[in-house]
Amino acid sequence: MTALGFLYPGHYAEDDYPRMEQLLGSDIRADLVHTDDAEEAQLREALRRGALPATAERPDSGVPGRLAAGVEELRLAGAETVVWACAGGSFAHGWEGAHEQVRALALAAGMPASCTSFAFVHAVQEIGARRVAVAAAYPNTLAELFAGFLRTGGLEVVSVHGVGAAPDEVSTWGAAEVLALARAGDHPDAQAVLLPDTALHTAAYLPELEKGLSKPVLTANQVTMWEALRLVDRRVNAPALGSLFTKEPIVQV
Repeated sequence: MTALGFLYPGHYAEDDYPRMEQLLGSDIRADLVHTDDAEEAQLREALRRGALPATAERPDSGVPGRLAAGVEELRLAGAETVVWACAGGSFAHGWEGAHEQVRALALAAGMPASCTSFAFVHAVQEIGARRVAVAAAYPNTLAELFAGFLRTGGLEVVSVHGVGAAPDEVSTWGAAEVLALARAGDHPDAQAVLLPDTALHTAAYLPELEKGLSKPVLTANQVTMWEALRLVDRRVNAPALGSLFTKEPIVQV
């Protein structure tokens, strides 16, 4: 049994994780612990006012106190790795700041650690893509910060689209709304489309999204699960979770 640990902010699309667990097979367990979602909410509010909050300049923000209790719970559950299922609360600190967060998380957990932001970079590399489009439920300013993070990670971002929807709203979206978001953010030059919000339900829609866009679609909860498996050196073939989980990527040249 491979036990994967996740720290998930708030209560939005957490049911994506048991769904993915079922699709991956009986020897993989996903243990999810909830944290508060105060930091990302603060980021959204600050960006709405046109400024970043002070926490976005603190590399260690969010790790020691806010996540420590969750880390201990995952450790007691037998998790072999931990991924912070939060994109905005990491990429907004920049590449080095996010690395500091992950290092602090790994030290606190005593196990390999990562976060959703780095999961996106690693997942794009896994499918052999380089040029990507960002289709975000975030405000445009936050979406642009994510694009900057990806560029620092060596990716070419050919377009950025943000809609500024709140997490409570995003979490109610079904297949039609998610597909509309992906299509709105797609670009002819993009080899993959990225949807960076863990409040967005996507686990049930990945084949439909990729069929609709005729290219790989990477979503926050999907890449977070894949990242946890990567950290324990597991590669699972699960086509229902999109081309990221297949042996033969469908990247367009």
